[in-house]
Amino acid sequence: MHSLNFEEIVDQYYPMLYRFALSLARNEADACDLTQQTFSIWATKGHLLRDGSKVKSWLFTTLYREFISNRRREMRWPKEELSEVEHELPCTPPETVDCLESGQVMEMLRSIDETFRAPLVLFYLQEHSYEEISQILEIPIGTVMSRLSRGKQKLQQAVLARQARDEAGSKIIPMRDPKGDKAHG
Repeated sequence: MHSLNFEEIVDQYYPMLYRFALSLARNEADACDLTQQTFSIWATKGHLLRDGSKVKSWLFTTLYREFISNRRREMRWPKEELSEVEHELPCTPPETVDCLESGQVMEMLRSIDETFRAPLVLFYLQEHSYEEISQILEIPIGTVMSRLSRGKQKLQQAVLARQARDEAGSKIIPMRDPKGDKAHG
């Protein structure tokens, strides 16, 4: 086992790891995140390293793997400026989404045709990439993107329809007869 404690390891290797992360990520914020993540992993798994002389290589390998993992995630779900994709956002008010339970969303999802439901489930719930969905469903990537787009529209329509039904149901006011007796339905 290694004789260095966590603080000593951070003090000794942080500058080297940060420079390596900066060379990979090419920006300071991502380099800081990568370096922190590496030390976070060390804090939870470092005790498993049997040979203390391999701390440095373990840290560099871990940082590189985190970098690759982050790149894959970014390719799957690229970061985009909100102003550039604002037109793709649903018109559903936040209050509507806040009051929906996961069971209600799943119910609405099940109401969508299988053609659109399968890509939605694979992408949003199973976290598959477009390419993986294309292979699973044996359809071209363009078709996957089209079905995801149309599926999202159909799901949004289902959410809005449910909201309209819920609002209509809450606005029913019982009518009273002119004598002030009970309501007539």
